Amino acid sequence: MTAIPRESFTYAQYLALEQGSEVKHEYLRGEVWDMAGGTAEHSRLQATVIRALGNALADRPCSVFTSDLRLRVIETDRSTYADVVVICGKVEHPFDDPTAVTNPVVIVEVLSDSTEASDRGEKFMHYRRIPSLREYVLISQRTPRIEVFHREGESWILTDAVTGGAVQLPSLGIPLGVDAVYRDPAA
Repeated sequence: MTAIPRESFTYAQYLALEQGSEVKHEYLRGEVWDMAGGTAEHSRLQATVIRALGNALADRPCSVFTSDLRLRVIETDRSTYADVVVICGKVEHPFDDPTAVTNPVVIVEVLSDSTEASDRGEKFMHYRRIPSLREYVLISQRTPRIEVFHREGESWILTDAVTGGAVQLPSLGIPLGVDAVYRDPAA
């Protein structure tokens, strides 16, 4: 990630930058930086998760969104683009950004060498401050493994699964199978 050289951006300046840019940027309290590009494997895993969640939620009042949707964490003044976001019920927008959302129930990040430390640490610290968030899902690119952090009160409980297993997404009432996510018809 490369910071954009500038003293500080207002949120309005960040939105203007995003509107005219071919590259997505993250925002945190005035600082703006480029987001890392993804690999073919990252994109494939993201697509299979979107398909699996979309199929499982087809008859429910929940929507699955791609990384084209900006996620705003009002509580920490951060904006980013998660790999997958699930929102149940009405989509809520922040007062200062009608194209972003603030009420995910589930956030999914596909881990890469360049983003794993942030996805597990600093980014998760911000996501935990979103009142609506119930599950944070991490998908490994290195090995078939899915981790789910589920909110129980003020605590986050980790469960994980590997080949042949599945993780539960209690807020959605559905499982997410490891084999289904990692199935590669081209292999």
